[in-house]
Amino acid sequence: MKNWKDIVVSSDVSLREAIRRIDASGIQMALIADEDMRLVGLLTDGDVRRAILNGQDLDGPVAGAMNTKPRTGSPHTPREEILAMMRRFTFHHLPLVDEQGVLVGLATIDDFLGVSARENWVVLMAGGLGARLRPLTNNCPKPMLAIGGKPILESILESFIEQGFRRFFISVNYKADVILDYFGNGERWGVEIQYLHENERLGTAGALSLLPERPQAPFFVMNGDLITKANFEKMLSFHEEHGAVATMAVREHEFQVPYGVVSVKGVAITGIEEKPTHHFFVNAGVYVLSSEALDLIPSREFFDMPSLFQQLGEQRRKTAAYPLREYWLDIGRLEEYERAQREWS
Repeated sequence: MKNWKDIVVSSDVSLREAIRRIDASGIQMALIADEDMRLVGLLTDGDVRRAILNGQDLDGPVAGAMNTKPRTGSPHTPREEILAMMRRFTFHHLPLVDEQGVLVGLATIDDFLGVSARENWVVLMAGGLGARLRPLTNNCPKPMLAIGGKPILESILESFIEQGFRRFFISVNYKADVILDYFGNGERWGVEIQYLHENERLGTAGALSLLPERPQAPFFVMNGDLITKANFEKMLSFHEEHGAVATMAVREHEFQVPYGVVSVKGVAITGIEEKPTHHFFVNAGVYVLSSEALDLIPSREFFDMPSLFQQLGEQRRKTAAYPLREYWLDIGRLEEYERAQREWS
């Protein structure tokens, strides 16, 4: 890989700077090296997400989050052996070091294979009314509103296609003909598109009861009114790595109270915190489900994703939260729509 040096950082840089370097490169990892270019660690996209979930200080050194014993290859190893090693350990990247441990290159799976078609389905929920965006949605379903010169739903579709996904289901209800006429059977994009027709609104999970067959592999469900640069391959790997029945993408959100918060006990003031900031995770509207999750979804009844996750939790079935770091915006209100018009291009 020609630009691998762009992702080399020293172990004393901040985790925030390493994340910036990862995001700028698009390679989803950073190589940590000393001043002599000897490899001392590896920071992957997964390491970053685990650090975020653990509440690690992003301004602290990257050494606290990196893998200090990464697997490596040799520049003298035949290509077929490197590819076999990457497949065996399901690596997408493999640092190449010489006999002294000095970084000399980076092998990537795309260098060998390119993007291959995936068996995983994608279900896009596009049946909502978009009431908060009226009058824009009086004659146009919200997922078909244009951002960056094309419908939101088309941008979502193309993001999945770029990452190898080929079989899609679109759940439709409000002004369904607009969506069907535009996308058809997917031939224009070289993919297969089928439609789940909601005769009445079924919620963000209920429409899954309309799937014509049971998927064999984990599949995506995504709201059709989001724009994001999410790496869906990483989310799928996260879901499988953690053995989850259902994985929810979550977005870190912060809210600052505009006043001093007073703590009291009885009538006594025990403390005052001036304009505190609260951090929490919010549902990002992107999910990966294994097929057994479908057993909990009632047939042709209104049922939302939060209810599915709640029931899975009550049954002690494993769920997972996937921290979504990439660009994400929910087009729910006019101000978000206007913001997306400014930012998305």
